[in-house]
Amino acid sequence: MSQFQTLKPSTLSRDAFVAAFADIYEHSPWVAEKAFDLGQDASIDEIETLHQRMSDILLSADHEGQLALINAHPDLAGKAAVQGQLTAASTEEQSGAGIHQCTAEEFQRFTELNDAYKAKFKFPFIMAVKGSNRHQILAAFETRIHNPEDTEFKCALAEINKIALFRLLTL
Repeated sequence: MSQFQTLKPSTLSRDAFVAAFADIYEHSPWVAEKAFDLGQDASIDEIETLHQRMSDILLSADHEGQLALINAHPDLAGKAAVQGQLTAASTEEQSGAGIHQCTAEEFQRFTELNDAYKAKFKFPFIMAVKGSNRHQILAAFETRIHNPEDTEFKCALAEINKIALFRLLTL
């Protein structure tokens, strides 16, 4: 089990806990609030334990709450990235995957796929891009756009939970 490097969650007040973990789930501090409200003990000082708690909160939320969290995520290589409007974590994740190095053709393909995906599913394509490159991301996009909606919804939640783990591991 991994310990947090910069904080000890079990010792934090509610406000400090929520501030520390508010953006683990993109623009969704309610996950951190619910995680705190489940009680504080030394077990949440383990990254994997806190991640499991937060993952369970997302997976047990109602459909509307899950959809709102999915929709809080930016498009990959989308307008928010180009205009510098991503959260610091999203900026780092996308640049780490080389998305900022897209050729004009690749950027156009991302735009086309983002638009087609959102038209089909009514939410953005979500992928935990850490450890991937822009070519792998485009390939996943091209494959997943053919999935049924319920499969993609579940996939989006699973990817969001992967993103959350990557973010927790940086703390």
